[in-house]
Amino acid sequence: MKQIQSVTLRSGITIGAGHPCFVVAEIGNNHQGEFEIAKQMIDEAAAAGVQGVKFQKRDNEALLTREGRAAPYTGPNSFGPTYGEHRDTLELSIEEMAQLKEYSESRGLVFFASAWDDPSLAQILDLDVDLLKISSAELVNVPLVRKYAAAKIPIILSTGMSGLEDIDVAMAEINAYHDQVVLLHCNSTYPCPEDQIGLPVMEALSERYGVPVGYSGHEKGIGPSVGAAALGASVVERHFTLDKSLKGTDHQASLEPKELADMVTMIREVEKATQIKGKVVFPEEQAAAKKLRKCIVFSRELPAGHVLTVADLTTRCPRVGVSPVHWDEVIGATLNRSVKHEEPVQWDTLSQAATECADAASS
Repeated sequence: MKQIQSVTLRSGITIGAGHPCFVVAEIGNNHQGEFEIAKQMIDEAAAAGVQGVKFQKRDNEALLTREGRAAPYTGPNSFGPTYGEHRDTLELSIEEMAQLKEYSESRGLVFFASAWDDPSLAQILDLDVDLLKISSAELVNVPLVRKYAAAKIPIILSTGMSGLEDIDVAMAEINAYHDQVVLLHCNSTYPCPEDQIGLPVMEALSERYGVPVGYSGHEKGIGPSVGAAALGASVVERHFTLDKSLKGTDHQASLEPKELADMVTMIREVEKATQIKGKVVFPEEQAAAKKLRKCIVFSRELPAGHVLTVADLTTRCPRVGVSPVHWDEVIGATLNRSVKHEEPVQWDTLSQAATECADAASS
């Protein structure tokens, strides 16, 4: 992908082409509003090998209308009789978030969060984070995006639910303050069907905006996320849970600890597998070729001075003589000496003319 710039965090991590994929465990609200569960999730994410953990912060009075907060919310995933009470139950205090930031950093992880409203953004900025996340839902919220940008802190911007025109507006707002932004291709369906993921869109975003591009996945499996890394994603973000059977709407589209660890392992394998761009034959392959590939051998005993024909030759393993790639150069050559049945053909057994022809073919 065409990624012109990179984004470097204060912690020293660089996000962009030529650097390891920045893998993020999106903890979101899957901690169920419980501080100790959040700490356990950080431990599991660190053990899985991710580089970042992302949380969400909401001030529900600033986020929702009075009517929205009072709306009945009594389904199987409800944590309260109204939507406001439900959302309040899932929130961690900013003091708890501060402790989680310190704990994440003690585990070698980048802590960051998406703030869904002005008060929450102010609180997150007070934590002195070195990375911010604008959720897909807030991409079109120009006044909030503008406040994010004014903080002049690197931003990851998710693009779910958004057309290019919406992304253009958000990028213009951010670029008015700085260019330290990473775009995440995203489909905000939970879970997202594989045929709606559209990984090649990453390339289009990279070409259009010239910034590092990654993928925020909501599919059930891990294949598309690993595929995103193979296509050059600078970031892969996945929702994370301790148990998919827990109450809540995000858990089923989240990865459990083993799945997250498997995904990280596969991404690192893919990164190694895509380092070499040109065709190379490695020494280990050359050893295998000597054992597995054939050479030209004589199909019968022949006298010196004999002119070789197809009937005089065949191929056999191991490759201890002239390769069959030179078959046409050997045909018609004259023997310098007598040869035995199944003796490998060597260039010094043949006429000078054949040897010169072979040298020209290999040069």
